[in-house]
Amino acid sequence: MLQKLRFKFTLVITIIAGTILAVVLLSSLYTAFQTQRYVINNALEDGIHGDLSKMRGFGDTSSLSSSADYTRLPTMAMDVSSDGIVLATNDMATSADVDVVTEVVEEALSSDADRGTISSPSLSWRRAELANGYRIAVVDTSASNYLLKSQTIQDVLILVIAVVVLWGVAWALSLWLLKPVSHAWDQQRQFVADASHELKTPLAVIIANTEILLKDDSISQEAKRWVKSTADESAHMKNLVEELLELARTDEGATSGSGIMHMDDVDFSAQVESAALEFDAIAFEHGSTLEEDVQENIHVTGDAEWTQRLIKILIDNAIKYATVGTQVSVRLWRDGKKCHLTVNNHGDVISAEDLKHIFDRFYRSDEARTRQPGAGGFGLGLAIAKGIATAHKGTIEAASNAEDGTTFTVTLPVRS
Repeated sequence: MLQKLRFKFTLVITIIAGTILAVVLLSSLYTAFQTQRYVINNALEDGIHGDLSKMRGFGDTSSLSSSADYTRLPTMAMDVSSDGIVLATNDMATSADVDVVTEVVEEALSSDADRGTISSPSLSWRRAELANGYRIAVVDTSASNYLLKSQTIQDVLILVIAVVVLWGVAWALSLWLLKPVSHAWDQQRQFVADASHELKTPLAVIIANTEILLKDDSISQEAKRWVKSTADESAHMKNLVEELLELARTDEGATSGSGIMHMDDVDFSAQVESAALEFDAIAFEHGSTLEEDVQENIHVTGDAEWTQRLIKILIDNAIKYATVGTQVSVRLWRDGKKCHLTVNNHGDVISAEDLKHIFDRFYRSDEARTRQPGAGGFGLGLAIAKGIATAHKGTIEAASNAEDGTTFTVTLPVRS
């Protein structure tokens, strides 16, 4: 549970901080893009409306009179007749490649738009109509495109590195922040275990005394009714204490890895078949039938005692709440590196709201099943089952509807 809490905390912090950083970097990139467009448009505007003989050349600062002028790129401009003959150019055109000039002129004269781009080489052009033809202005954008691409790559790298660093920092921070929670959780688990152990001795005494009193013929039948009630409650409480101890041990095995569970090679198929055979008679007494479909030779790494307990909890729960005359089915099959155990019955449908809490401790989805002396469980069986599945690096899920019934699915990694 604490590991999931740490993961969620780290994920939330990383997403929030990463999103803020991504917005900042995207804003910077968008600003750079807009600046590039502004500079190129200024240069084309200057080429379209400027005097060819006075246009700025390379290294020429004499024509720069305002801050806006400094944003204008050197531009190639030419006056062209309607049939594509170059009539006049500025100084920059004299050093331009003839093939490039020809391509630009042909593109500009054939296009329906008055501006456009050429990808190779990277050029932006603009066309304006004159009395005797057209004015075409051209700007080489290869350098600015390269810079924009480089900035994009750098921003992406910065974002990726920052997210990795953020994840590491958030993960380390979560360990510090969750220390009090971890301490409280450990204390709670230890309290449950200690209290259960302490309760076992007085319960054993109470049960022994009630058994003696029930055998004493000197006690009236009326008094024996009270003794019998006490004996039933004591036995019920003994079961509760045992389940609390089991729950504490599954918590310990799932969270600490301290050796509470002895992991070994477990023939899961044989365990499921054995449990199904054991509960077949119980299902018959309940008025149901038990059907199994088990794929052979499925092995998992786990504690044989606890995996057996997991199977029995699910089958016992399915039989207990199955409608008389229906079938309880148990299936086990392998799917790649995992195996799936499903236990299905047909009984009262568990609502979607109840399914959210079905594995919570002491939770009972059916109010009619609330505890009565000597009957029913405590709402701990499924919590124990979940703890066992988690301790074995697996998952457990529940689904319920009128058509398919109620199905519990355990997924465990198979032994390679």
